[in-house]
Parts: sequence; C-alpha cells; structure tokens
Amino acid sequence: MNKLINWLENSFAPKLNKISHFSWVTILKDSIMQILPFILLGSVFCVLAILNDYFPNLPSFWTPFGWTMGKLSLFVAFLVPFNYCEKKKLRKQRLIAGLTGLIFFLICTTPVIVKEGTVGFDSSALGAGGMFVAIVTGIITSLIFGAFGKFSFFKEDSPIPEFVRVWFDQMLPIFIVVCLGWLVVQVKNINLYNLISNLFMPLQNVLNTWYGFMFINFFECFIYSMGISGWTLTPVTQPVKMASIAANLAMVAAGTATVANMNLYTEGTIYVTYMWVGGVACTLPLVIMLMRSKVKKLKALGRVCIGSSIFNINEPVVFGCIAWNPLLMLPMWLQGIVISLLTWFFCKVIAFAPIPRIQFELWYMPYPIGTWISTRSIKAILFLILSVFVSALIWYPFFKVYEKQEYKNEQASIQE
Repeated sequence: MNKLINWLENSFAPKLNKISHFSWVTILKDSIMQILPFILLGSVFCVLAILNDYFPNLPSFWTPFGWTMGKLSLFVAFLVPFNYCEKKKLRKQRLIAGLTGLIFFLICTTPVIVKEGTVGFDSSALGAGGMFVAIVTGIITSLIFGAFGKFSFFKEDSPIPEFVRVWFDQMLPIFIVVCLGWLVVQVKNINLYNLISNLFMPLQNVLNTWYGFMFINFFECFIYSMGISGWTLTPVTQPVKMASIAANLAMVAAGTATVANMNLYTEGTIYVTYMWVGGVACTLPLVIMLMRSKVKKLKALGRVCIGSSIFNINEPVVFGCIAWNPLLMLPMWLQGIVISLLTWFFCKVIAFAPIPRIQFELWYMPYPIGTWISTRSIKAILFLILSVFVSALIWYPFFKVYEKQEYKNEQASIQE
C-alpha cells in the first residue's frame, strides 16, 4: 500500500495536475462552469413545470426552461472562443471571436423559427444535446482566430485609427470561419452536427453502461482522494450528463421513457437524488463519525465540517483528513465502486428506485429533499437510506483504524 501511495503521490498525481492545468482543459472547463447559473435556474423552472400538470391555467414554465436550459450549447459556442482569446491575451479579438463561434455553431445546427405566436426560435441542438458540437465549433473558431491573432493588414506606423485597423484585421478570421461553415454545410451538404455528435456518441453510450457508470464515479473519487477536484473532468463528463438528461426529458415528453432506455449518468442522479450524500464519495457518514470521535482533533474537524456537509460541500473533510491519507483513501475508492453498482442495481436491474424524470440540479440541496423533488417517490427515499447505510459500513472499519492511530498520537502528545 505504501508503494502504491508513493507512486500516486510522486508520479501519477503530478502528471494529472499538469493535464488539469493544460490550457485547453482550463478553457473548456471555464466555458462550461460559466453557464452553471443557467443550468441551476433551468432546473428550478423544470421543477415548477410540475405545477402545470395540476394547474393548466398557469403560464407554462417550459418556456423559461427553454430560454435557459434550452440554449446552453448556444452559450458554450460563444464562451469557448471568448475564453481562448482571454487565455491567449488576445483581448481585442475575444468578443468578435465569441460572436463568430456563435455564427459557426448556428450554421451547423440551422435552427428554425418556431410556429407563429410562440416566442423564440428552436432546435434541440441549441440545448444540452448540442454541447459537444458547440465545443468543437468553438475550438475550430478559436484556432482560426489564434492563427491570425497577430496578423494585421496595416503597419504599426499607419495613420489609420487603431479601432479601424482592428475592424479590418478581424474581418479575415470571420471570413474564413463563415465561409468554412457555408461551404461545408450548405454547399457540400455535409451535416456537421450529426458528424460531430456521432463521434462522441460512443462516450455517452459507454458512460451509461454499468461498467462505464462505475468507472467514471470511481475515477472521480480516486483523483479527489489525491486532492484533485472532479471539476477537472468537466470538459468530458458535463456534456455527456447534459446530453443524457436531454434524452431522458425528450423520452418522458414523448411518453416512451422506460427503465431500460433512460440514462442514469446525469447530474441529478449522482449529486441530487441518490449517491453523494454530503459530497463526492458520500462523506456525510464519515463526518458524523468524526463528530462522535473520542479524539479531540477528529471531533473538532467533524463539528467544523458538518454544516457544509449537510449542503453537500465536502472540501473541508476531504482536505482535512482524506486526501493522501491511505487509511481513508481506500474507502473513498470503494465508495465510487460499491455505491455506483448499488445505484445501478436498484435503478436499472430491479427498478426499485425510480430514475429522475425531471431535471433538478441544485446539488447543494440537502438530502433527502433533492431526492423527493426529483422523484416524488417513497421508494427513492428508502433506497437512499439503504445507500447511506452501506456507505457508512464502508467508512466505519477504516475510520476506526484511523481513530485508533490518532488516539495514540494524541496520548503521546499529552504525555510529552
């Protein structure tokens, strides 16, 4: 075990940290994180839409849902080139680059005007389902603007005002991006949207299998135990989660949703409904054990962490006693495996716990409130209790060994 920890600490973690700070990872992660307010607000509108089932005279809450959740990919298409130019210190080009990325994405998705009397324009690609396409079109736009970042038609001593020079210089990358989209999509009739979507479809399919579901949750716990936040995985995982929930909502609306065809790998399932009570790796049981410890240091840590843990924020306990602590790293890894398989079994195999049929992603909502809002099911609450009990059983023996070790250290300090 010591050899494994040494390898993780001295070889694996530093390499993973380098990847997490790679410029493109940062750009994509920031672009997705910046749309979180729209995701959270869209979740609220989705929940409020339940009222329309009981009070049909109320205005439809699906309309503001469409203007928030239904336009996520549109926002990402703008933010990726914008953040790229910000990162590369091309501040004069960032707004134009973002708008050009927006145009390129719209060329690929070709949204249509909805029926007369309805607000807005529509395409399923504009929402969560088109996020991978928005990322790719954003990257292409970014690379073109990056290639011409320092290009200018004018010499430095040109008498033409600088703002006019900037206008003309930015026309070239805009021209290239727009013509690229026009020639490929409309002249050559190549469906870029379907082409890009199909490239990423295997990833979505794998993460919605039992083994993919287990692996990605285990890997998040694995890197978190080394102090590396799961947000590092956002560029890969978040688009899959959003596409999964978009597919679920479409099937629910069409009346074709079944346990077999619904996706389990969604933000709502993992962070709101069943799995991570207290934060990633279900750390609330551990915090309660810390609060009841006979070791003063551990008891104090538990009392400090309980408030944030109730709202599923567990950085204090992770960095307080789990990260790089072999005695608690191992049960954290086991949580990623066991709780994932348990959730899959109860949701997909025996269909005891219902898969959420609405989008509710307020992950800081205390359990079991989020569970009830997402499912409105007593069975869901019962399974949640079972899941937390199993999680506590995993934490308990490792915690007791850790507590015994810390108790000896405490007693030795008192004697000294």
